[in-house]
Amino acid sequence: MLALVKLAGEETDNLDSKTFDDISRRVDELMANTPVEDVQKNLRALLSSWFARLDLVTREEFDVQQAVLQRTREKLLQMETRVAELERSLTDNNEN
Repeated sequence: MLALVKLAGEETDNLDSKTFDDISRRVDELMANTPVEDVQKNLRALLSSWFARLDLVTREEFDVQQAVLQRTREKLLQMETRVAELERSLTDNNEN
């Protein structure tokens, strides 16, 4: 059995780099053979499909559209003011 812990000053010479690499490789193989990766892929695909159906936009797209809406509101206000001025002018000309 490999000595993984140093006890009362004993050296852990039994555990060299090659042994550690072997253990690491075996753990990686075990993890690769578990269904965790498949579950992650399936969950990712499910969430992607669900988000696509929600017709979501990115924050950047939202911010751009918000700026466009703000400019449109400002233009509308300018146009409403101009129409009111023209109506007043027309009314003043008709009264004279």
